[in-house]
Amino acid sequence: MSKKQTSDLGQAVQEVAEKAQLVVREEIELAKAEMSLKFSKLIRGAIVGAIAGIFLLTALLFALHGAAWGLWTLILNDATSTSIWVGFVVLAVILVVLGAIAGLVALRLLKRGSPPTPNMAIEEAQLLKATVSSSHPRSPRESNDSSVSQSGSVGAVVATSSSQEVGS
Repeated sequence: MSKKQTSDLGQAVQEVAEKAQLVVREEIELAKAEMSLKFSKLIRGAIVGAIAGIFLLTALLFALHGAAWGLWTLILNDATSTSIWVGFVVLAVILVVLGAIAGLVALRLLKRGSPPTPNMAIEEAQLLKATVSSSHPRSPRESNDSSVSQSGSVGAVVATSSSQEVGS
């Protein structure tokens, strides 16, 4: 081989190494972006779940208070205090309904955030591996993941993920 061919080969190897580093950096950024979205959903789900627990605990307290007033009314046959215990029971029912709604919202958020794995980054890495190892490279359009842009840029994926989150 002549020096020019060796030089061209060296430049090609260096260019391939730079492109590989760029791809790895983009994959890492994609994984970070995806993980931050999932963790934020998990955190929101945990917060809403805690609020649901507070609603249910408060409902229990009001139900017990209403039961105490109801027993007082039954024991003494005091007709004037019936409205007191009914108010506590009604409030307890309202708090149970609010707690159930908050619990369902928390469950939905927790399911969306778990498992906290970067699925899009893994799929993109598998596509990259298949592209590198095959003799006929595939483009991202040929893959079945429509959320990854043709350029494979992290910004497009984050924007797509954010728009999906807003729509849901």
